[in-house]
Amino acid sequence: MITLAIDASTYQGDVALLDGERVLAELSVAMKGADEERLMPAVATALEQAGLAPVDIQRVVCGAGPGSFTSLRIAGAIAKGIAMGVGCPLFALPSMALIVGGADLAPGRYLVAVDALRSEAYVGLFDVGIDRTPIEVERARLVPMSSVDAVAAEFEARVVSPSGLPDAIRAVPRACAVGRLETMLATLGPVDLSSWEPAYGRLAEAQVRWESAHGRPLPAG
Repeated sequence: MITLAIDASTYQGDVALLDGERVLAELSVAMKGADEERLMPAVATALEQAGLAPVDIQRVVCGAGPGSFTSLRIAGAIAKGIAMGVGCPLFALPSMALIVGGADLAPGRYLVAVDALRSEAYVGLFDVGIDRTPIEVERARLVPMSSVDAVAAEFEARVVSPSGLPDAIRAVPRACAVGRLETMLATLGPVDLSSWEPAYGRLAEAQVRWESAHGRPLPAG
């Protein structure tokens, strides 16, 4: 099965094309500070490198966050647009699973910690088996950044992070990790294309400021 996998939960976007577990192409692009949208061109380049056309895509998998609000929206929009255009299913995976799955970690327990700004972190707990397949033990939640080590100690887990935390294993989301996550994909199943959105973790900073200034929720639509 030809799978297009996309993740942009951090300030780095990653795109991969896979045939089963075999990686045909993978590209990473900067999302923060870029003066132009680079994720969709990366998809086009990956298709070209793999010698494939959009109609060859049989499944789209998108990292669902939590993470950078703007980058997640871009990745989600691209993933939904391609799935709708091609007529293939869209699957959503926790982006933390792509961090663990792409890091080729030794068997054990790991706490993924992603910078959530405001002195907070998103943390999620994973077990890695002897076949290097990640299993989600606890879904992502917000904690104070200062408590990450304490949470890891509570679960006897090593910290894995793309955020450069002290003593953490450095790892970023890798779209190619989809090849190791077939069990999770089968369990989750495809999303509804008309209603799915990434798991942002919390409201965007701009929305928080607007609602604070106006004293009411931001109108929908």
